[in-house]
Amino acid sequence: MEFGYSDKVEALRTRLNAFMEAHVLPANIAWHREAQEGRYPLGLIDRLKAKAYGEGLWNLFLPMLREDEPGTPLTNLEYAPLAEIMGRIPWSAEVFNCNAPDTGNMEILHMFGTPAQKAQWLAPLLDGSIRSCVGITEPDTASSDPTNLQTTILRDGDHYVVNGRKWFTTGAKHPNARFVIVMGLSDTRTDVDPHARHTMVIVPFDTPGVRIVRDVPIMHHHAPEGHCEVLFRDVRVPALNLLGEEGRGFAIAQARLGPGRVHHCMRTIGQCELALELMLDRAMERQTFGRHLSDYANIQDWIAESRIEIDQLRLQVLRAAWLMDRQGNQAARVEVSAIKVGAARLQTRVVDRAMQVFGAMGLTPDTPLAFLWTWGRALRFIDGPDEVHLRTIARDELKKAKARRGTSLAYLVPPYEHP
Repeated sequence: MEFGYSDKVEALRTRLNAFMEAHVLPANIAWHREAQEGRYPLGLIDRLKAKAYGEGLWNLFLPMLREDEPGTPLTNLEYAPLAEIMGRIPWSAEVFNCNAPDTGNMEILHMFGTPAQKAQWLAPLLDGSIRSCVGITEPDTASSDPTNLQTTILRDGDHYVVNGRKWFTTGAKHPNARFVIVMGLSDTRTDVDPHARHTMVIVPFDTPGVRIVRDVPIMHHHAPEGHCEVLFRDVRVPALNLLGEEGRGFAIAQARLGPGRVHHCMRTIGQCELALELMLDRAMERQTFGRHLSDYANIQDWIAESRIEIDQLRLQVLRAAWLMDRQGNQAARVEVSAIKVGAARLQTRVVDRAMQVFGAMGLTPDTPLAFLWTWGRALRFIDGPDEVHLRTIARDELKKAKARRGTSLAYLVPPYEHP
């Protein structure tokens, strides 16, 4: 792979950086002020979205975007450095219509949606007039193994009936949230393939029986768009709302997860870069015992280690994106698991160092560090816990080891025999 960005990507990075500096960063304080008052800053977001749309910085994440659809189609590798820039201000992805979970939902509607579903749901998502959610994780099961999911989606004539409880349904409180893609059990038999028993359906939020129970805080931080617990009680949706085919829920979920994880990881890198920049400024400004913090060897070690680790992960993520573009999501499955584990751990590590350099101020909302640390910790669960991804990597290594078993014995040095 080429390590330099193409001219096309460099031009987009320049334009995106300029937009962030001119429009997004100046709005950051206002966004937080309104969010802290319990309102979603919709007016502010809509004004910025209109600017981004007008400047062509729109729907940058979708490689299969058609010519008649708004946006700029980019490969995963081309989009990755742009996601890093957006990550520096966590709420900014929505400005460019590149926010999760809408990105993944647009992707699967593109791949699996019927013409009617695309007209009703995909088109307004692409133009940014509505928002969407995805309901997979459940509070009453170990959702790290999705075969455990117990929400049911059962056929009843021309309808599906949904019953169950989901949580961490991101975006459910957003004022423009219109539907949730729900994954549930459509075949209750236990003697069939456990990966062929689940289905996905589109559930509009205004359907009778859908109730948002609460906004679940993450480490005491409430997101204004919500990470909600949502209850489904005898929710009836037309059979036309089926996504793909019955029993294909796992295949659809896997199709959306690879790119989404790359997006998460690159946003994480942007946040780590911000944390390092804040650490450097603080270290050069703050004095203790007659010396600047930057003069102390341990602080210099933290700075150097952070730079090494950020650059290492960036290259690893870009390689995963490159592999996805060339060989498909499945071919990059192990690499994506590796970056998912690495990114979450890196974020807590780098941000923790920056918090330590800031002292007690680093624990307060006066800097973004406390929030970034909690989000990094949450990423060790989001899109699959570390243990599941480590299991994927280990199984792949063991499979390769079995294939070459015994060949490494030639490298062993036998005991030296004296004459």
